[in-house]
Amino acid sequence: EVALRSPNDIQSQMQAMFDMSKGRAPNRESVNTRHILFIVSGAFSGLDKIVNRRARQGAIGFGEESRQVIGERDLLHLAETQDFLEFGFEAEFIGRLPVRVVCDHLEAGDLFDIMKHSEGSLIRQYERDFEAFGIRAEFQDEALEKIAERAAVERTGARGLMTVCERLFRNFKFELPGTAVTELVIDGPLVDDPAAALEKLRDSGVILADSRVMSELSQFRRQFAEEHGVRLSFDPEAVTALIDESRRQNVSVMSVCRDRFRDYQFGLKLIHRNTGQDSFLLPKAAIDDPDGYLSGLVVASYAGRGSREEGSVKAEDRTPEGPGFADDPADRMPEPRERSDEPGGFA
Repeated sequence: EVALRSPNDIQSQMQAMFDMSKGRAPNRESVNTRHILFIVSGAFSGLDKIVNRRARQGAIGFGEESRQVIGERDLLHLAETQDFLEFGFEAEFIGRLPVRVVCDHLEAGDLFDIMKHSEGSLIRQYERDFEAFGIRAEFQDEALEKIAERAAVERTGARGLMTVCERLFRNFKFELPGTAVTELVIDGPLVDDPAAALEKLRDSGVILADSRVMSELSQFRRQFAEEHGVRLSFDPEAVTALIDESRRQNVSVMSVCRDRFRDYQFGLKLIHRNTGQDSFLLPKAAIDDPDGYLSGLVVASYAGRGSREEGSVKAEDRTPEGPGFADDPADRMPEPRERSDEPGGFA
C-alpha cells in the first residue's frame, strides 16, 4: 500500500489541518501497486552532460584521453543512480525504477523508413489533405530524404517530422486550394526553396495551357447545352478575357464561366422562343459585362432586329476550329430544328 500523498508536502499538511479543525481524523488515501507496472519515459535533456562530467572526473594521464572519446550516443548507456539524483530525481523515486533502458536517437534513415513504410505515415496524411482539395500530391524519395535529415536535427524523434513538414507545406495548404493546380510534386528543389516552388506553382496554376483551357471550355459548353438546350461558343478575345479573369481570381476557367453565365439560360431560352435561335457566339463584351450583354440580346430579340455588335462576327469567320471556340464535332449536339440566318448578335 502506497500513500497517495506524502506527509511532508505542504498540501497534505494543510489538508490534515483542515480535517482536524472539523473534528475528523486525517483520511489516509493509498493505492495498491501490486499489479501496476510503472513506465517512466522522457528525453532527459541534460542528463548526458552530467554523465560526461562524472566520467571525466579524476582521470589523469592516458586515462583522460580514453574517457574523452566517449560518444554522445554512448553517454546515456553509462548513466548511474547518482546521475539521476543530480538530475533532480528523489532517491525514493529512482530507487523504485530498477530497470533502465536507453533508446537511441532516430537517425535520418529511421525517419525515412517511418515516412515511407509506416501504416500511419505522415506522408499519407498530407496526401489525403491535398486530395480533399482536388490536388494529387506525389512525394519523391529525394524530398523524403531531405525531410528526414532536417527532422533528425530536431532531436525530437518522429515528432520532428511534423515540425519540418508543417514548416514546408503550411503555405501550400493555404494557397493552392481554389487554384487550377491539380498536381503537386514534392521533390528536392521544393524542399530546398519552398517559397520559389510555391510561386512557380501559383503561376502555372493560373496561366493555363491552351489544351487545358480548351478542355474546360468544351466541358462547360457541353454541360450548358445538355442542361439548358442552347449552345455557347466563344470568340478568341472572349477566351483571352476568360484566361485573364481566371488569373486575377486564382481560379480555373471553368469556375469563371460558371460564375459569369450562371443565369444565362433564362435569357437565352427567351431569345430562343422569340427567334428560334439555339446557338450563340459570345464576344469579349459578354465576359466584361455579362448581364448588360444578355439584356441587349433579349431586347433585340423582342424588337425583331439583329444589329451587329461592333467587332462581332460569325464564329466560323474568325475563330479556329476546336472545342471551346466554334462548332467542334466532339461536342456537337444533334442538328437543330431551325437556325436563324440573321446577322449580328444572333449569328
